[in-house]
Amino acid sequence: MNQFPLKGLLLAKGIAKFAQKGGVRLGGIICNSRNVDREIDLLRAFAAELGTQLIYFAPRDNVVQRAEINRKTVIEYAPGSAHANEYRQLARAIDENTCFSIPKPMSQERLEQILLEYGLMDTIKDDYRI
Repeated sequence: MNQFPLKGLLLAKGIAKFAQKGGVRLGGIICNSRNVDREIDLLRAFAAELGTQLIYFAPRDNVVQRAEINRKTVIEYAPGSAHANEYRQLARAIDENTCFSIPKPMSQERLEQILLEYGLMDTIKDDYRI
């Protein structure tokens, strides 16, 4: 199972908790793709449920692992690669983002409904409740 929904749910709860006190806002969701079925659809639904946006979807590329093995960023390791350009576009998307929100709470049950709707819990046997 892609771990983003559970981590994202916890992060959204934390942002919502501190938004009232410290002015923290969520700028959106960023995905480093795992190249699984309906991944972008799931992310859009997850973002919409939280009341935010999908800022950027970076496709999967093995250059990321090669750069990590060489202890470099993708831009350091392969500055002219298509994936280095993806990260440049991501940086631009973050820098130019003007849409910030306080995420709406989502229950574990609602998260599971979304995962079921997009076919991502078909083979899960473990209990991932928070």
